[in-house]
Amino acid sequence: MSDQRNSTIRTLRRLWPYVRPHRARMAVVLAATMLAMLCGLGIPLLTQRIVDGPIQNGDTATLWWLVLGVLVLGLAEAGLFYVRRKVVARPAAQVEARMRFDLYQRLQRLPVSFHDRWQSGQLLSRATNDLTTVRRFVAFAIIFLVVNSLVVLIGLGIIAALSPWLLVVALCGALPLIVISFFFESRFKVVARKAQDQSGDLTTTVEESVLGIRVLKAFGRGPELSKRFLAQARELRRTELHKVSILAALWSVLIVLPELSIAGMLGVGAAGIVNGSMTVGTLVAAVAVSAYLRWPIDSIGWLLAETNQTASALERYWEVVDEPVTVTGPATPAALPSPVRGHVRFEGVRFAFEDGREVLKGVDLDLRPGETVALVGATGSGKTTLTALVPRLADATGGRITIDGVDVRDLSLEDLRTVVGTAFEEPVLFSASVTENVALGAPDVGEDRVREALRVAKAEEFVDALPWGLATRIGEQGLSLSGGQRQRLALARAVVGKPSVLVLDDPLSALDVHTEAEVEAALRRVLRGVTALVVAHRPSTVQLADRVAMLSDGRITAFGTHRELLEHNEEYRRLLSSSDHDGQVRDQVEEEVAS
Repeated sequence: MSDQRNSTIRTLRRLWPYVRPHRARMAVVLAATMLAMLCGLGIPLLTQRIVDGPIQNGDTATLWWLVLGVLVLGLAEAGLFYVRRKVVARPAAQVEARMRFDLYQRLQRLPVSFHDRWQSGQLLSRATNDLTTVRRFVAFAIIFLVVNSLVVLIGLGIIAALSPWLLVVALCGALPLIVISFFFESRFKVVARKAQDQSGDLTTTVEESVLGIRVLKAFGRGPELSKRFLAQARELRRTELHKVSILAALWSVLIVLPELSIAGMLGVGAAGIVNGSMTVGTLVAAVAVSAYLRWPIDSIGWLLAETNQTASALERYWEVVDEPVTVTGPATPAALPSPVRGHVRFEGVRFAFEDGREVLKGVDLDLRPGETVALVGATGSGKTTLTALVPRLADATGGRITIDGVDVRDLSLEDLRTVVGTAFEEPVLFSASVTENVALGAPDVGEDRVREALRVAKAEEFVDALPWGLATRIGEQGLSLSGGQRQRLALARAVVGKPSVLVLDDPLSALDVHTEAEVEAALRRVLRGVTALVVAHRPSTVQLADRVAMLSDGRITAFGTHRELLEHNEEYRRLLSSSDHDGQVRDQVEEEVAS
């Protein structure tokens, strides 16, 4: 248990850099809260003076002054609590906002391999639910944990000054309460962490169901996903009920022990009044102080539970923030020659996944400036992985990739990704306008460049037909568009910045034959002055290339023109034939034989 508590303290201590800029405001909040609680403690002492003074002696003149004092203390307490709430709102919200921004920044910098491992719902729950818990802790729990602990000590000191015997009775109720609270909080932390993880799983299921609603409807799998969701929701409900049962047991103890303590004080105090060792005012004041301390004592257990829940939330937060950023720019970036020629070389490039599985085992490939090379290979051969290494979406685990003789790892990421344009097999669009989606590839370009890129991708016509043209907002994931339209916008994004090197991961896969022919014609124009590596599955896409590289068993096993490989490489013919739906390869082979 001590190790667990030390871990909680270490986790909470890491929150300090976020709170430190607001320490002046937090000090004001702490002082206002402490003064408010002291005002509340002062009321029982004035009550003692009223009972033992004016009431006992019939002094009405003094009575009204003491009653006025009680009123002033009450108003001061209310005013100070108002100040606490007013002042604490800004720093708590700013801590939450800064932590959320840092988390988002980290997610942007982490490699693609990290996002492949983590469920998006888990990341989303850390950015929302967990940070809301942290804000609540900063705004409320940490303040009252400190203040209430001090108030309990001061209150017990007041009771001791009134009567040592009444202090003994009060301690008989307070000390077991503190011990039991620590016992419950250790159990609560485990259950709280489990509930937070289950909430992340549930969020993932909801997100996947919403994004994949078309697939679910098409295959009639909605009821099956509903069962999965229901099972996760029930599991989360059981965990939350377990949390409630722990808190219910804790609150039962928190209510019973103070009641027993007050009953004991009344018994001891009544005996003292009878034998003349205690005044009525002293007993009234001691019981009033004890009643006032009831919430500070009761809250300690709940505040400890809240603290542990915050520690669990922070642990989940640090799990992401502490992930190493493996793809980083060099401290002193190199510069590419000007102008950039686009000479790309792969020299003994190797790549292994984190589980040790090696997919690239020494790739050597030379793309001459302005040359288009098609990369072909069987499914799972590592084509997409190889293309991801050029813009450093991942880093090679061996060998190197150079552009104009400069290792891509020696370039700043910003410079590299300006020089290298990318379009993926699965086009990803954002909930933004057409202009914003296309200009994502080059944020500083104007509308003319956006339109030029749309013309290259043969997308201008359908964009102009949208309700607001370039200003039309595309829905989430661009699902309001056809697959071909999404693909062409992604292609426009890749060329809008006029990169020197283009990496195209089979960007024509979602296009129909007619549209594919149009885009190919446009690509032939743009590829003339650009070095391009194009992952190809269709024979028509291969024919865009000057030369073709075949990737097999983690290496380039054949390299040449499409005609050369088609004539001399049986594996190449078989590979293209398996993806040839229009008979292009068969017709071309027959033509070769005839000639």
